[in-house]
Amino acid sequence: MRRKRSGLRTGGNGVLLRHAMRRYWFVFLLPMTAAFAVGFVWPFLQGIYLSFCSFTTTSNARFVGIENYFTAIGDKGFIYSFWFTALFAAVALVLINLLAFAVAYVLTQGIRGANLFRTVFFMPNLIGGIVLGYIWSILFDGVLRMYNTSILMETKYGFWGLIILQCWQQVGYMMIIYIAGLQAVPEDMLEAARMDGAGRWSTLIRVTIPNLMPAITICTFLTLTNSFKLFDQNLALTGGAPFVFEKGADGTLNTIRTTEMLALNIYNTFYGQGSISRGAAQAKAVLFFVLVAVISVLQLRTTRSREVQR
Repeated sequence: MRRKRSGLRTGGNGVLLRHAMRRYWFVFLLPMTAAFAVGFVWPFLQGIYLSFCSFTTTSNARFVGIENYFTAIGDKGFIYSFWFTALFAAVALVLINLLAFAVAYVLTQGIRGANLFRTVFFMPNLIGGIVLGYIWSILFDGVLRMYNTSILMETKYGFWGLIILQCWQQVGYMMIIYIAGLQAVPEDMLEAARMDGAGRWSTLIRVTIPNLMPAITICTFLTLTNSFKLFDQNLALTGGAPFVFEKGADGTLNTIRTTEMLALNIYNTFYGQGSISRGAAQAKAVLFFVLVAVISVLQLRTTRSREVQR
């Protein structure tokens, strides 16, 4: 009897606890909401405001309107970095997803040592981007030195060096997502395809890939955003080199860093061109955010529309 009563009490306390949690849910959300507001929302809003100001520190900002945005758009280096980043993101998107899917498909065919291979392919993702950049810089220069050149001397070497580095780091991570997607493909669909006489290639195209669209959506989103936001690998591997000097309309020399991506361009503008250009750098950051957000939303809408409804 005591045990039954104790159980009743426990159940009653549990019901009261759940009722209290539903009633005072905002109390539990308050710490996370406060941290999010202080760590993200406020700096984000302040950053938007500073993009309309001339400042050296946030306490002495002077409102100048949209002048910083005209400066940012008129910066040839910024425009060049945009197209370079767009090309990099397009190539990385295709290569990373093709390689990750191919590796995931092979490792889900029941080969011996599959778990070991999964671990090995995933490990590069655990290494920091700065470290990877310096390691691959040494490797590339070790090979290119035999041809009397360097990754810092030719733009094409810098571009493909960044592509190889990004693929080496990201393929293992995307592979894990594709493996989860492949394992979630309904077995009855695969069995029905085999009974209908479909070959492996036909089953892959008509059954596996359509059911894999949720994983493709996630991997495409991550690849695009990671490629556009690439910074530390770019800084460590090439630093934007090689440089090209162009004479502007006013006779001044403009420096174009031919392997500089958008994030690195914003960094160099903010810290490398003096305090007078910090407003322009902040305007570039806002434009960068809008660009990545728009591309991400368009990509999500496009790929989600192709997902199979189960």
